[in-house]
Amino acid sequence: MTTKGILGKKVGMTQVFTDNGELVPVTVVDTTPNVVLQVKTVENDGYSAVQLGFDDKRKVLSNKPEQGHVAKANTNPKRFIHEIRDVELGDLKVGDSIKADLFAAGDIVDVTGTSKGHGFQGNIKKDGQHRGPMAHGSRYHRRPGSLGAIINRVFPGKKLPGRMGNNTRTVQNLEVIKADTENNVLLIKGNVPGSKNSFLVVKNAVKPHKK
Repeated sequence: MTTKGILGKKVGMTQVFTDNGELVPVTVVDTTPNVVLQVKTVENDGYSAVQLGFDDKRKVLSNKPEQGHVAKANTNPKRFIHEIRDVELGDLKVGDSIKADLFAAGDIVDVTGTSKGHGFQGNIKKDGQHRGPMAHGSRYHRRPGSLGAIINRVFPGKKLPGRMGNNTRTVQNLEVIKADTENNVLLIKGNVPGSKNSFLVVKNAVKPHKK
């Protein structure tokens, strides 16, 4: 199965009406034309992939290796660089642009992003556990409870307080409602991982629903 994909930035959410009058919530993804920075082949690299760059940054914010890498594509240093594997290379070459018209309305895609970070949280917020009695003699309100039956050891996988969020997450089988090539945006049905202005990878679905 060949893959196609594009890098983007989450702008926010809105809602649109379909042709039959249905109100659909959509996520707006800015897909300012991606630049092909490198084309990898099975012969040279052991696998086929296209390395894309998205979102220009000032030259002063990049080091010399970065500048040399993007110079081959005759473009500016990029904030977000990502590889799309198993792409049908065709006539793709370094310096080419990939735009929103890669997808069309009705396409089913998988969207990968970094979920919102919530910092250090306890079990109740982080794992959905229940609190203990709030009576004065309880002494067990929002604590994690027993850590297991064996002294000096906690069983692997035990849910304990810790960092919540800020993980790479993929939402599968989302529908592209519109590919706006004029404004370089994709309207994708539903919500996708991450906060506003976070970077996303949009690829065609790996396990699309069978109609």
